[in-house]
Amino acid sequence: MKFKAVEEITAMLNGIAEPMGIEIVDIECNEKAGSLTVFIETEQGVDLNTCEKFHNAIFEPIDELNPSFGQAYTLNVSSPGLDRPFKTARDFERNLNKEIEMKLYAPMKGKKFLQGILISFDENSVSIILSGEEVKIPRNKIAKINKAIKFE
Repeated sequence: MKFKAVEEITAMLNGIAEPMGIEIVDIECNEKAGSLTVFIETEQGVDLNTCEKFHNAIFEPIDELNPSFGQAYTLNVSSPGLDRPFKTARDFERNLNKEIEMKLYAPMKGKKFLQGILISFDENSVSIILSGEEVKIPRNKIAKINKAIKFE
């Protein structure tokens, strides 16, 4: 099964999401499973009711878009989860001055896992406070970056 480009699907869904106060953070097209999953976020977080409302709002418009070129598919709407990787500038903005976790492709100063406070970012690098000092890491060295999860 083949799906249309994620950018085309996202562009159409953003017109529905934005007035609802919903941000589309990712879309996954699983061609083997025949499923299209839309991951959403809101300022208040995402619960089952939010997912259901958005699913109901996009069900008909996305069928009209025909994302699977006439093939049957399953539409899912989901929260991306607490430990989801940052993918958009909004993800970084939302987490400025908060504790983050970063996994690197290769060790930097002997460490492949860093945990610090996100203080700035641009399209080429991410800066964090690590052990009291600012460290700037090129984005192409970062395998994954996400919010630090603390369980109390």
